[in-house]
Amino acid sequence: MSQTNVAAPTPTAGPATKRPPRLRIRTSWVPVLAAVAILIIMFLAAQLYFGRFLTPRLLSSLLVDNAYLMVLAAGMTFVILSGGIDLSVGAVMAFTGMLAAKLLLIGVPVAVVIPTMLAAGAVSGLIIGIMVQYFDVQPFIASLAGMFLARGLCFVVSLEAIQVKDPTVLGLQSTKLGDFEWYLTPTGIIALVVIAIAAWVLGYTRFGRTVYAIGGNVHSARLMGLPVARSKVLVYVISGICAGIAGLLFTSYTAAGYSLNGIGTELDTIAAVVIGGTLLTGGSGYALGSLIGVLVYGVIKVSITFLGADSSWTRITIGVLLLAFVVVQRLIVRRANRH
Repeated sequence: MSQTNVAAPTPTAGPATKRPPRLRIRTSWVPVLAAVAILIIMFLAAQLYFGRFLTPRLLSSLLVDNAYLMVLAAGMTFVILSGGIDLSVGAVMAFTGMLAAKLLLIGVPVAVVIPTMLAAGAVSGLIIGIMVQYFDVQPFIASLAGMFLARGLCFVVSLEAIQVKDPTVLGLQSTKLGDFEWYLTPTGIIALVVIAIAAWVLGYTRFGRTVYAIGGNVHSARLMGLPVARSKVLVYVISGICAGIAGLLFTSYTAAGYSLNGIGTELDTIAAVVIGGTLLTGGSGYALGSLIGVLVYGVIKVSITFLGADSSWTRITIGVLLLAFVVVQRLIVRRANRH
């Protein structure tokens, strides 16, 4: 009787059920590892060509000078993972910077100015998210409208550049923590904290898993009972808040608010996120990968400066890399679909 009650296990059942998860993890990390490899190759090539490229001061400045872009990339990662796009982040960054400069000029305390910047960014993201989710406007069009609105509001605040003299705001960039060679500023610390929070939310919270599910297949996410509508709006709110934080960091970096700040920054942000391994179609990517993408962008910009070439070569190089990574992404998606 005991022999008839014991079912013999199927030898191939265990491995067959475990193979797809391992495949998904492996393929999702391939673009990120490719970005890491490109970053290492660029570091080594620059060191061999220029002689003294990998110095502590240059590596420190690489993080500090691109802190605002890291924050924008963290917010953009949420949007692209959900299958959307946000073209408004550069303009929102400029608007929040202009708004902060104006408020500080008329004597508003910095303790009020900073929350106002974040609220302005959140409202901008909320408007775009509502247009996308509840009015069925394509993310490209909705965020493009948001970009024009934010850029127009910049000129409403002031047609001229407004200098920032508040010591608290300026201290975010001017305060250097560390020794003479290795250093970090509060702007760099804020950027790393934002990246860490984004990585934790995406990797260890239900909201993060919902964002991945929406980007993978929004209809399946609805059938699973996930809060699709709320999450799709929230990713744009997060992107807007990150744009407000970036506005604070960029204002501290430039010590002024200017209506033309951030033109083209949204494209740099998207490029950094995609180079960092996030699929443009959504559903796959990591916040840490976006950090790598920003560092790749920063190394290219510094290398072009060292060469004394025109800054347009930065755009050309980023464009070539972006095209290459989009092709790699398509190949990965096709391979995953076959499996």
